[in-house]
Amino acid sequence: MLRGSFQWMKSLNKSIILNKIRTSGSISRAQIAKETQLTPPTVGTIVKELLEQGLIKESQLGASQGGRKPTMLVLNTTGFYIIGIDVGPEDIQFVISDLSGDIIDGQEQPLTTGIQKQDFLQMLLDVVTQLIQKHSSLQFIGIGVAMHGVVDADQGISIFAPNLNLRDVAIKQHLEAHFDMDVKVENDAKALALGEAWFENKTTHSSMIAVNVGRGIGAGIVIDGKLFSGEHGIAGEIGHMMIDLKGKRCTCGNDGCLQTIASGPAIGERAMELLRQGNPSLLSEYPEPITAELVHQAAVEEDQLAKDILKEAGSYLGIALTNLIHVCNPSSIIIGGGVAQAGDFILDPIVQTIQSRAISNQAQQTPVSLSNLGQYGSALGAVALILSELFEPNMN
Repeated sequence: MLRGSFQWMKSLNKSIILNKIRTSGSISRAQIAKETQLTPPTVGTIVKELLEQGLIKESQLGASQGGRKPTMLVLNTTGFYIIGIDVGPEDIQFVISDLSGDIIDGQEQPLTTGIQKQDFLQMLLDVVTQLIQKHSSLQFIGIGVAMHGVVDADQGISIFAPNLNLRDVAIKQHLEAHFDMDVKVENDAKALALGEAWFENKTTHSSMIAVNVGRGIGAGIVIDGKLFSGEHGIAGEIGHMMIDLKGKRCTCGNDGCLQTIASGPAIGERAMELLRQGNPSLLSEYPEPITAELVHQAAVEEDQLAKDILKEAGSYLGIALTNLIHVCNPSSIIIGGGVAQAGDFILDPIVQTIQSRAISNQAQQTPVSLSNLGQYGSALGAVALILSELFEPNMN
């Protein structure tokens, strides 16, 4: 799909009608007019154009309201496709998704330590080109990129990706110069939050927080279906919430950040500290360096030290999330990322801490759950960056 066509579909009334069809599942022209307060002729004209574009299609007949049975309209979820890219600290995940979030293909590309900016951009270009050529019969509507670190979402620039030590990477400009598609770039935790709001909550009007706990810790805040980035784009950087004033030095230069206590590497480091102090554990039989994955493995085997380490990390995460609840009061919190693979070992202490520390009974009962998006969470979040642009009305 050409970029001009994408902009055409983003006009206010088209987006209103598209989103009404998407959220309804199946709806008639008359019901669209009634629920959107658009005139029947306006709805008829736009529906005709959307049908011709292939973005929606006619379905079965609906129930009669006294006259002829109306023809129902549904989103043509396989009419167009989106490429989602998740740039992690060690590899890049590429997926092709339809408009409902179903992944039809994927590919992972390992990242080498010290990769240069131009080599990184060329890698993105090469793999996207391969996927488009492999699926040449499909119509692509856009490319979404979830990037770890600090991102200027408006300009589509990776300001600083600490794990790759890359700065000022103009991802949007580079990809749009080669592909006639819209490109959106966002922080990976924020993209995960948007993906959860679109694909799991099935609504664009919920207010929730998604927390990505892996090598680092970040959060995405969704308010009424839209990402909240803050004045300078750093809203949600909870990994750098200072929890312990006398704690370890963080990569950001401060002491005692949450990331130094509850991230994947911090969990592994804590385990090695306790082993050196002579604490008995199955972990002493594992080769160093001890990782968070090995700590989880030992916890599954009922190792008490491993369970205590995960409980401690979960408790600190619970303190940070209690702070977020007091500031944002979300309807729900979702935990994703590699550390979330520890399941109840990490979730239970988070919930217990919130229930013991939150200021009101309602706040104490804030639902906290593990992400169901699985290994493709941030990549699907990248897909949602394009979907939110397409379906949300452009008020400009």
